Amino acid sequence: MSATTTPYTPAEESAEKSPATSAVASLGAQNLSLVGALVVVLALFGALNENYLSLSNLQVIAEAATITGLLAIVQTVVIICGGLDISVGSQVGVASVVSAMAFTSAGSSAFVGMLAAVGVGVLVGVLNGLVIVYGRVNPTIATLAGLAAYKGLAQLLSDGRAQGYVLNDDVFVFLGRGKIAGIPAMVWILIIVALAVHVMLKYTDVGRNLYAIGGNDTAARLAGININKYLVAVYALIGVVVAVAGILLTARTGSGQPVSGSEGLELKAITAAALGGCALKGGKGGVGGTLLAVALLGALENGLTVEGINTFWQNVAQGALLVAAVVIQQRRNGERAVGLPN
Repeated sequence: MSATTTPYTPAEESAEKSPATSAVASLGAQNLSLVGALVVVLALFGALNENYLSLSNLQVIAEAATITGLLAIVQTVVIICGGLDISVGSQVGVASVVSAMAFTSAGSSAFVGMLAAVGVGVLVGVLNGLVIVYGRVNPTIATLAGLAAYKGLAQLLSDGRAQGYVLNDDVFVFLGRGKIAGIPAMVWILIIVALAVHVMLKYTDVGRNLYAIGGNDTAARLAGININKYLVAVYALIGVVVAVAGILLTARTGSGQPVSGSEGLELKAITAAALGGCALKGGKGGVGGTLLAVALLGALENGLTVEGINTFWQNVAQGALLVAAVVIQQRRNGERAVGLPN
C-alpha cells in the first residue's frame, strides 16, 4: 500500500518565504546588484570624505544626475523597442540654446522659451524617427549622424557661444534652484517623468506593445501592431523629454549652452540604461533599474570629483561600466563568444 502525499500548495510556499526574501525577489537580481554597488560607493567615498554624505552634497548629486536621468529614461524606452538614440546629448544643446534665445527675443517670456524648446525637440525627434523608419536607416547610424548634425546646429544658432541670460526670470530660477519640500525642483521633474514612463511601460497597452516590438518585431507586426507609428512616436517622446532636459540645463547654468553641459550625455544615458538591465537587442528593461544606475553613476562621478581625481578617469569609468554591463548581459543570455565555439 503506497503512502499518500499532501500536495504542496502555493499558499504554504509563500508563507514560508520571509519578508526579506520576498523583497529581494521583487527587487530582482539586477537591481539588487545595483543597490549593493551604490551602497559600496557611498560608503567608500563617505569614509574618505566626511562631507560626501552630507545633505547638501547629496542634493548636489541628485541635481547633477537629473538631466542624465531624464535622458536615460527615454533611452530605456527606445532600447526596449529595439532602437537607440546616440544624438540625445546634441539635442539637449539645441533645446538649451533655443530656449534661451526664444526667451530673450520674446521679451523675457519663460513660457515662450520653453514652448520653443519643446517644439524644436518634437521636430528633431520626429525627424529621427522618419529617417529610421522610412529611410530604412539603422538607428545607430541615423542618430550617430544626428549627434554631429545637431551639435553643429546648436553651434550655428549660437555662434558657438552661450546665449541669453535667464536668471532674471522667476520661473527659470525656480526650475534651476528652487525646492519643494526640501527637494530640488529639478529632481521633482525627474520623479514625475519617471513615474509617467513607468506607468506607461508596465500598465498600458502601449507599453506592452513596445516590449513586444523589441522582443520580436515580426511577431508584433503579425499581431497587428503598427511598428512604424510606434517608433516615430517613441522618437518624438525622446524629443519632448530632451527638450525638458535642455530647459533645465539652461535654468541651471543661467544661459543657453550649445555644447557645455550636454557633451557626453548620450554615453551616460546609454550606460545607465544598460547597467539598469536594458537588453540592447530590445524587449527587456525598466525605469527602476535605470534610475538606480543613474544614481550609481552620479555618486561615483561626484565622489571622484570630491576626491580631486582627474575628471578624465570619469570617462574611463563610464566606458568600463558600459562594457561590463554588456558582458554580463551576454553571459546571462548564453550568447556565444564571437569566433569561438560554444
